[in-house]
Amino acid sequence: MDNQLIGGGGNTPQPGSLIKDSDAKSFMADVIEASRQQPVLVDFWAPWCGPCKQLTPVLEKVVRQANGKVRLVKVNIDENQQIAQQMRIQSIPAVFAFVDGQPVDAFMGALPESQVKQFIDKLGSMGSQAEQIEAAVDAGRKAFAEGDIEAAAGIFGQVLGVDRENAGALAGLAQCQLKLGDIEAAKATLALVPPAKANDPNVLSAKASLELASTPVASGETHRLQAAVDADPNDFQARLELATALNAEGHRTEAADHLLFVVRKQRDWNEEAARKQLVKFFEAWGPKDEATVQGRRKLSSILFA
Repeated sequence: MDNQLIGGGGNTPQPGSLIKDSDAKSFMADVIEASRQQPVLVDFWAPWCGPCKQLTPVLEKVVRQANGKVRLVKVNIDENQQIAQQMRIQSIPAVFAFVDGQPVDAFMGALPESQVKQFIDKLGSMGSQAEQIEAAVDAGRKAFAEGDIEAAAGIFGQVLGVDRENAGALAGLAQCQLKLGDIEAAKATLALVPPAKANDPNVLSAKASLELASTPVASGETHRLQAAVDADPNDFQARLELATALNAEGHRTEAADHLLFVVRKQRDWNEEAARKQLVKFFEAWGPKDEATVQGRRKLSSILFA
């Protein structure tokens, strides 16, 4: 990326600094993803724009004075017309504020320094709110992990009252609803996830949990299936069903081991049904669950032996 300072005077920004240039290739990382950590100000400019040359140095000055509360990303619309079209830029300078991956505010024209400072101060407070929301989601996950499902559901509900499209809170609330046995409520909650956040790891985990919960295991099946496996260790269908029953009872490691047995013996059995079910378990358990970590390690050792 070209780090030359554009649109105004000043020092050349260093990689990883508060001020940088961006383009279509790096916009997602520089703006969308970065704004999930702290607010990002995007300055849309062009070399022929006189007011841009007045505004850019002011933006840089105020951002530096903010001491890391916000970042500034500059985009030359002549070189990045696709971004300008997506953002519906009709005149420049145009400055957009991003928080948590979304544009939350904007202004057009070369504002005086005092108004720029007010805008950035407001943006900084939005970033603080984003941090508070993320902290609340983490608290909800902790309560869920400790088995306090009602408290977790209450926290996730409060977050959604502030940010109704928060993927972590939607996924967390759905997991709570599944734990409480309300499958229909979980379906309704996950239906509220915006399409852009459908591949969020927490959402994928909740969807996998919903799919597993939608195929309940009859009471007493575990003993029958275990007997079938004891009688014939190569009864792969019985092992697959036993793994599902054990998972429903919370015996994750044992469930994974039965599926790993099938993968080790005959990976392509029933179009790799055992491996696919194991991956579904991993998604439902989450990437940090100990059963997932151990299971993935064992699966890798089998597949790449």
